[in-house]
Amino acid sequence: MKTALITGIDKGIGAALCNMFLQNGWFVISTVYHHQHQEHANLLCFSLDLSQSESIKSCVEAIIKTERKIDVLINNAAVLLDNEETRVVSEKLRQTLEVNVIGTIDFTEQIVPLIQSGGHLINISSTAGSLDMAGRAESHKPYHYPAYKISKAAINMYTRTLALQLKDITVSSVHPGWVKTDMGGEEADITAEEAAQGIYTVATSTRPSGQFWFQDEHLPW
Repeated sequence: MKTALITGIDKGIGAALCNMFLQNGWFVISTVYHHQHQEHANLLCFSLDLSQSESIKSCVEAIIKTERKIDVLINNAAVLLDNEETRVVSEKLRQTLEVNVIGTIDFTEQIVPLIQSGGHLINISSTAGSLDMAGRAESHKPYHYPAYKISKAAINMYTRTLALQLKDITVSSVHPGWVKTDMGGEEADITAEEAAQGIYTVATSTRPSGQFWFQDEHLPW
């Protein structure tokens, strides 16, 4: 049985991803910020606060003790703290980067040794972090949430640099779509379940490493 590690399954896309992998016969190791909502024979869940280095260390140690190798890692946990802002608010930028970039990278670097050769490492990103697509009139709130956009541009660069380092693991950034979640809002285009299906398709297919995807569409950086 293959194993997926998914961060942030408390709700939304993370919860839908967890269900998707379980329904397809995977063993899932997951993390939550608050508390576990799901129970399943093939599910293990650990607490993780990506803004706290000690929490990251404790979570990684608990995962190591499971003695399971990881076939797919999905870095899903993230925050959006400046949804209505149109200018950078320094404190919100610091808090956003601490979770979405620094904490995510710290966690990933400690988990990489557990990923199987031939495995797939996915960073959940956003077209909001695409430099090529920045400010397009048709994009959702083109002038809003700058801290979040900066964080996703940074995680995209991490995808690229990590792909150059890891020769036997595929590394991808994935845009989930504009999703009906607490973060995306009710006016969004697709459900969390539809987003999870797209991410699952990328995670379980053969792709060139170091690229940016939305389902089968290759996105510009």
